Amino acid sequence: MGICRNMGTQPRVQRSLGGNRAAIFVYAMEGLENMAFVANAVSLITYFLGYMNLSLTKSATTLTNFMGTAFLLPLIGGFICDTYLSRFKTCVLFACMELLGYGLLTFQARFQQLRPIPCKNVASIDTNQCEAATGGQAAILYTGLYLVALGTSGVKAALPALGADQFDDKDPKEAAQLSSFFNWFLFSLTSGAILGVTFIVWISANQGWYWSFTVCTIAVLFSIISICMGKSFYRNNTPKGSPLIRIIQVFVAAFRNRKLQIPEDADEMHEIPEKERGENNEILKRTEQFRFLDRAAIGRVSTAVTASTGSWNLCTVTQVEETKILIRMLPIILSTIFMNTCLAQLQTFSIQQSTTLNTNIMGFKMPGPSLPVIPLLFMFVLIPLYDRFFVPLARRITGIPTGIRHLQRIGIGLVLSAVSMAIAGFIETHRKSVAVKHNMVDSIEPLPMTVFWLGFQYAIFGAADMFTLVGLLEFFYAESSAGMKSLSTAISWCSVAFGYFTSTVAVEVVNKVSGGWLASNNLNRDKLNYFYWLLSIISVVNFGFYLICASWYRYKTVEDKQGDSKEGVTVDIAKV
Repeated sequence: MGICRNMGTQPRVQRSLGGNRAAIFVYAMEGLENMAFVANAVSLITYFLGYMNLSLTKSATTLTNFMGTAFLLPLIGGFICDTYLSRFKTCVLFACMELLGYGLLTFQARFQQLRPIPCKNVASIDTNQCEAATGGQAAILYTGLYLVALGTSGVKAALPALGADQFDDKDPKEAAQLSSFFNWFLFSLTSGAILGVTFIVWISANQGWYWSFTVCTIAVLFSIISICMGKSFYRNNTPKGSPLIRIIQVFVAAFRNRKLQIPEDADEMHEIPEKERGENNEILKRTEQFRFLDRAAIGRVSTAVTASTGSWNLCTVTQVEETKILIRMLPIILSTIFMNTCLAQLQTFSIQQSTTLNTNIMGFKMPGPSLPVIPLLFMFVLIPLYDRFFVPLARRITGIPTGIRHLQRIGIGLVLSAVSMAIAGFIETHRKSVAVKHNMVDSIEPLPMTVFWLGFQYAIFGAADMFTLVGLLEFFYAESSAGMKSLSTAISWCSVAFGYFTSTVAVEVVNKVSGGWLASNNLNRDKLNYFYWLLSIISVVNFGFYLICASWYRYKTVEDKQGDSKEGVTVDIAKV
């Protein structure tokens, strides 16, 4: 009777796990962790200049490298998460690394001996005494910075997937909640970012970097506590081995079997026998794209023969399709990189534009690094409206749980980013005309023009980010196989990393080809408006490339327990 009683209660225990109650702890961690990260992303350059005595060029390069690394390293976190650790453990492990990084930066900011002598305190006019951080000082700085980059990268890879795991996409009700999760995940990210670019930036500007880093350290500590508090509510994934190894095995097996004839009947190809399929085994149906990889699964043999042959000679259809999914996803992620190149301009040139404008707001002077609060506030308002009004309305029309499909959502964001760049060009043209009209082309005084003119380009780009960022996260999570959801989520962040790296190349190439549109160090004499319009035109071309990629993409098809299949929907180019 005791055994029967335990068997009877097990399903109720399973049903009590996951859901919105578990997701709350994920939202809390994301908000707190992102508050610290974004605050430093927008203002660290002033720390490098004023505290570490780095040159302007070195400061900008250091910040760019830090940001690019932070968005590229999620690949490591995603790999560890899918291969060795659960997503919960990965979040805790990498958040502890981030906590250690902020602790080192706080320690360095607290003690003058660990920093170079500030230039303003050097009595002698000998500029050689104003030395940049070197040796042990630089070692502490870079160790702290890259521990933060590594830590936040692991959180970015594992946390969205951990939250999404709390909803079963096979249940129609929970499938709708899954889409809503990604919207509210972005809302928590945005909320944390708003606090970061206002509250923490104000602390660094008025109270000093020691207090700023202290607040960041405390925020990350509480983020770890919050994710641990929800441990008993989580549905935890089981690592299924290295997805990269499985992908390599498919290519090796396909090459070894290259002379074999591909059977037309999918039943003649190797798959896990039905009696050996576990509860959580996801069986993917064969697709026609990349048929050369099908040779990796030619021949149905017994389990004993498979074990002796090894996966380097024979793979399952599911393993082959897992590889195909990743290949199909790559053009989608490539077509979103340029949008993040445009984003980098708003974090650099638009900040420079703000320094030439009137930043007084009811007697309060807005710090330059706080300017990104404008798109964040728009996102803060738009996300609940999108989730509570647009999605239910679209769901009634389309019958799709997410309202519109992931690729359609990404496409809308790409269109809005092109519009944002075009408007940025017109705003810059107007700003320059004001400078000419008031004879202030070479003046360092603020123009008689409010900084809120920049709000137009920021607001539209904020809406673009809302569509594309969440669309990418949701798309990569939904379409990837069960064994590589964290790695796929990590790949979606790589678009941001490559966008930052591409931004530097774009500026240098445009300067050389144009004869110096952005080379005079005076925005009133530069042709930044031409640069913005060029970005807008390239964004339109990039959107055309995206339409081709989206129309070519084929959604995965999953076989359910009854042997039926759930067909994915092909995205028609006219519907994206």
